[in-house]
Parts: sequence; C-alpha cells; structure tokens
Amino acid sequence: MTAPRCTLLISTYNWPEALELVLLSVLRQSQLPDEVVVADDGSGSPTRELITALAKRLPMPLVHVRQEDRGHRKASALNKALARCRGDYVVQVDGDCILHPRFIEDHLTAARRGQYLYGSRVNIQPGHLARLFSRKSVRLHPLSRGISKRSRALYLPWLGRREQARSAFSASKFRGCNCSYWRSDAIAVNGYNEAFTGWGHEDSEFVIRLHNLGLKGLRLRYRGIVFHIWHPERDRSHAALGRAIEKASAESGLIRCAQGLDQYLDAAADAR
Repeated sequence: MTAPRCTLLISTYNWPEALELVLLSVLRQSQLPDEVVVADDGSGSPTRELITALAKRLPMPLVHVRQEDRGHRKASALNKALARCRGDYVVQVDGDCILHPRFIEDHLTAARRGQYLYGSRVNIQPGHLARLFSRKSVRLHPLSRGISKRSRALYLPWLGRREQARSAFSASKFRGCNCSYWRSDAIAVNGYNEAFTGWGHEDSEFVIRLHNLGLKGLRLRYRGIVFHIWHPERDRSHAALGRAIEKASAESGLIRCAQGLDQYLDAAADAR
C-alpha cells in the first residue's frame, strides 16, 4: 500500500529548547513526513527564531501557525494548524516529545481507513534535562540515562502488531502527544472543540467524537515511540470543566462540535 501524504503536526508553547530537540529528531526519521506544521499557542520570539533557523535544515516545508497568547487555547491552535495542513494523514505530537527514528514510519505503516492510532510515551526525568539540552542529543533508547518506564522504549514491532483496533475508548490509555488520524476524519468531526480553554481533555473529547463517527482506535505498542521531556505540571484548574464537556459528548453521541475547525478552512485554502 502506498503511504499517504503525511503532515507531522507539533503543538508548542514557549519552550523552544524542547521544540528544537523534537525538530532535530525529525531529521533522523526513517520515513520523512511531507511537511511539518507547528501549532503555536502564542509563543514569543525565541520560538519564531528557532523555527526560522531550522526551516533551513529540514528537507520538507516547516510551517509555523501562531495565534495570540490569550491563555491556554490549545484547541484553537490545533484547529488553525489543521486548516493549513496539506497532508491526507496527520501524525500529531507535542513539542516536548522526541521521536523514535521509526516514529513516522510506524504510524504510516499502521494507518488504515476507519481507524485512528495512538501510542505511549517514555518519560525523561528532570535530573537529566540539563545534560539533554546541553548535548542536544536525540539518540535515545531503552538503556539511555535518565528515563523511566523503560519497557515502553522497547522497539518490537512484530509483537505490537498483535494489537487489534477497538471500538471502545479508554481515556487512561490515550495520549494526544502521540496519535495520528486521517485529516478527512478530523474535518468530519469539526476538529478540536474550542469550548475547551485551560489544560486538559480536548484531545480525549476529540477522539470520543471520532468514535461517535464510527472509527476504531488502534494502540501502537512497542512501536510509534516518543520520549517525553519532563516539565512542571500545568495549571489544572479547568480540568473539571473539560471532563464535563467530554462526558456530555460521550453521552450525547456528539460527532461535530459547534465551534471548531470549519471556521478556518476557507481562509487557509485562500492562503495557499
């Protein structure tokens, strides 16, 4: 099967040191994405300068989609970036997750119509960050210093292929920092729900609506690996509201959110 045209979508906010490592790990991919789009929730000039510099090193287009900094609005940042994506298939990570060299290849190999994919993350511990950033090394593996949950770093794709796509959704297993889906499916559910402001649950609510659309989820185990760089816990004061929106979408069978991706599609098409 011919691999679909792929966009790597990276969300970020004011952490250029981490984003740099993520983008450097793109250079080591066994299968490169056709483009990289950064969904920026209002970062300052250091992030813009980093993206400008690395755009000259990457062999594919690097698109920076930034919105004004008006508090945590990750849902709208992702929607604006999704509107600009040209790929048929979107692989999505956070700007603090270093990619395994076969990360893109793993997602594209497992991509099928009627399903989305999600994987786990290996944690890089806080005591290792100074060394990580000073060396700017993205060559990580199960025996690397400073990581936990080492079993998640084992690359055994033949074992992971035993996993089956499932109709039921498990919020405890899903990670928006490591997932992929067809862009047409994202458009069908109107992207991310912009009723979410503040940290949490915009990714799992998005997937609930994918399930309501009829999709199944396939968990990538022993493949599709990312290494998550530790950071202090985000402000979670809005988490209860996020859980309430998520619950309502699940119970009502909601497919399309009211305020989402569609408001940006026409303008993005005109800008191409």
